[in-house]
Amino acid sequence: MKRNFIKMHGIGNDYIYFDCLKEQPLPDPSEAAVRLSDRHKSIGGDGVVLILPSDKADFRMRMFNADGSEGKMCGNAIRCVGKYVYDYGYTDKTQVSVETLSGIKYLTLSVQDGKVSSVCVDMGEAVLAPRDIPVDADGSQFVNIPVTVDGQSVYLTCVSMGNPHAVQFCPSVADLDLAAIGPKLEHHPLFPDRVNAEYVRVIDEHTLEMRVWERGSGETMACGTGACATVVAAVLNGHCKKDTDVTVKLLGGDLNIVWRSDGHVMMTGPAAVSFEGTVTL
Repeated sequence: MKRNFIKMHGIGNDYIYFDCLKEQPLPDPSEAAVRLSDRHKSIGGDGVVLILPSDKADFRMRMFNADGSEGKMCGNAIRCVGKYVYDYGYTDKTQVSVETLSGIKYLTLSVQDGKVSSVCVDMGEAVLAPRDIPVDADGSQFVNIPVTVDGQSVYLTCVSMGNPHAVQFCPSVADLDLAAIGPKLEHHPLFPDRVNAEYVRVIDEHTLEMRVWERGSGETMACGTGACATVVAAVLNGHCKKDTDVTVKLLGGDLNIVWRSDGHVMMTGPAAVSFEGTVTL
């Protein structure tokens, strides 16, 4: 079976998108994600995203990591979904709702010359209760708590933005060997569903530098939910403030994040098309 696809990315966090609005969903999206994400033998990417109809929102998104596991939410991917449905004529609205496994997200599309250039996403409220993230710990929050990882004590702040994140503040992130340290935190017994690991340097109260090890995908150029979790963690640790624009600098580019006083986290960033093609499934 041959299927058209479109490769898109949000500041380097790249996925292979399949239009399931006019064609049938993939028979085995998990297997397709594993096979097609290989950067040496196939299209290459951080996973596969299906754009589907929804009976709850304007559209629905399913995303599968490079290892075949299904993720609940991806901030960079959902911006690309917003661009796709507008640029390819499925909507003429600049306010769009998208159903995900972590709930309905609301997008505001910025359009230039008839194409979406950037998208602001209301990512909803940050989840801070450890059992709801989930983290195998009690209490109302998990903020700056020492955890032993591979024999070393590190201080973690844990947040869920629809998927679990463990944020660690570091004096420098440039020289970290994430391929060595990332999996040890991802698979730590503290996290029953595994975890995304963010390593963050505070530049000032308006600017953070971040690298991310994503569960199921490894190090990626960017992570939208991770950037949101990082800003929430930075506020909780006194590095940043609510209701203030914070630029999160990732390997693939910058995202603007605001944690509002009403609890909602707003993320703004670009979405871009890399190329289109046809693949045999």
